[in-house]
Amino acid sequence: MVRAWYMDMRQRFVTTGDDAYRMLRACLNTAVSDGLIARNPCQVRGAGFTRSVERPVATVAEVAAAVEATPDCYRLAILLPAWCQLRRGEVLGLQRRDVDLLHGTIRIDRSVVRPMTGISVVGPPKSSAGARTLAVPAHVMPTLRDHLERYVRPESNAWLFTSESGGPMVPVTLNRVWQRARKTIGRTDLHYHDLRHTGLTWAAASGASIAELMRRGGHAHPAAALRYQHATDNRDHAIAAALSELATGRVTPLRAIPEDRSARDRARSAHDGTSRGPDGRLSSRKNQA
Repeated sequence: MVRAWYMDMRQRFVTTGDDAYRMLRACLNTAVSDGLIARNPCQVRGAGFTRSVERPVATVAEVAAAVEATPDCYRLAILLPAWCQLRRGEVLGLQRRDVDLLHGTIRIDRSVVRPMTGISVVGPPKSSAGARTLAVPAHVMPTLRDHLERYVRPESNAWLFTSESGGPMVPVTLNRVWQRARKTIGRTDLHYHDLRHTGLTWAAASGASIAELMRRGGHAHPAAALRYQHATDNRDHAIAAALSELATGRVTPLRAIPEDRSARDRARSAHDGTSRGPDGRLSSRKNQA
């Protein structure tokens, strides 16, 4: 019975089938531990293991072409996952109050999902790491301002992407928009989520560290929790600037964080016997003797 249920589910929804099987197996393992059942019937060999494959990556030119092929009211929804690395639910969960035009940032506080029941649900981001504030690359800001002026109501809680009923746009609408755009650019292999994967790949190419990529992408691996403390807001702005330069064809490596000059001089002094005098110049201890 479990085998038939799992195979039927997985034929229609691969990832959902594996996720559902893992959840059922975990629940029944608890039932076994509590003495409610004698044996866990979830014994399908290889079931519940997600087979991850290498996702395709778009080029900067392909994303730009997709944006041009998209109606104005939806263009921002393509730019945000690619250049700000947002998940689909995070894009749909944005409201006017989440956008800070003065500082060029967006705040991710909520997500919109549509489970198999067909009813959209507004909730927190995927994990605690998903709640974050991100710097928006400079070349995306004009589209963001234009979208707010033309398509978003003035209330602070107005949705950036709205359905006909006035609520948040449903995911299927966004998927249809992207399907038309990807067909236009000849990349039908690209799913909407691949725009986020593409953006994180670009960020890595710009020189972002692992901790900075995890912070920007809102990844929630428990072992990496402490790493987020080292990804500062200033560094996030530097990543956004590097991404914007990538869009114009100029790739500039991220500059290293300047080290403390006094600490650097002390290390040099210990190594070669030099010191810095009151005038700021380096002198040898041998000369001073």
